Amino acid sequence: MANELVITAIRELAEGLLANDPDNFLVDIRIKPTNNIKLFLDGDKGVPVDKLVSFNRALYALLEEKALFPDGDFSLEVSSPGLDEPLKLHRQYLKNIGRKVEATFLDGTSKEGTLTAVTDEGFTIEELIGKKKEKKSTEIKFNEIKHTKVCIVF
Repeated sequence: MANELVITAIRELAEGLLANDPDNFLVDIRIKPTNNIKLFLDGDKGVPVDKLVSFNRALYALLEEKALFPDGDFSLEVSSPGLDEPLKLHRQYLKNIGRKVEATFLDGTSKEGTLTAVTDEGFTIEELIGKKKEKKSTEIKFNEIKHTKVCIVF
């Protein structure tokens, strides 16, 4: 439970830093038992490395100032979510329209296709079906899936 309170406090600090930066947004915060804080930022057009570095420095200073970890025994990693990270926020779905994604359903099955639309309730993918690769649009509700990941296409 204490971890939840710390995450909430870090979230508030991070969102305060992002208040004047409308192109970037907080995706997730995780804390390992060793007080290793992993914070994921994303942006509508990606997040440049220099932005991640400056955000890390600013947040680190705030964490020290607020003494959330009284002995200073913490580390902070700020990065953008990698391709192995599932999409978590509506805004991430929007930024990935046009990309190939894989949605894994609650029952463990999955579908792959090009993300073509996003609504408040879900998203639409365009699948290629059969030998003739006919296009089929499939609507998927957010509450029907475990997660969605962007596929690497070579």
